[in-house]
Amino acid sequence: MAQFVLTDAVLTVAAVDLSDHVKSVTLNYSSGETDDTAMGATALSRLGTLLDWSLDVEFMQDYASNEVDATLFSLVGTSVALTVKPTSAATSATNPEFQGNGILLTYPPLSGSVGELAMTSVNFAGNGALTRATS
Repeated sequence: MAQFVLTDAVLTVAAVDLSDHVKSVTLNYSSGETDDTAMGATALSRLGTLLDWSLDVEFMQDYASNEVDATLFSLVGTSVALTVKPTSAATSATNPEFQGNGILLTYPPLSGSVGELAMTSVNFAGNGALTRATS
């Protein structure tokens, strides 16, 4: 897979596939840092420390059973299994699946203005390692 247009991402939250309600998804992966600059140095030196990740998702709201609200409401503050991948095709080297446990930090169950599509934006903070599966 070369460049592509993101139109078919897959997201599961606590084994519930919510892909058909996802408007946008951003998986953030980062490292902390610590300064290890010694006396006499003329430039800063740094070491990477602990890895971190988070998942930001914008959903089109749905209050039906097994949909967005029914899945997310009771998860605030708890750690839950998450998976996300670029397309619905089989997991492969060109369509990796990212897996990890995340804590749902915020969930606004109702948000919007008159005449707008009901949306909700959530953030999961990584709770442990993020893995990348290719098979």
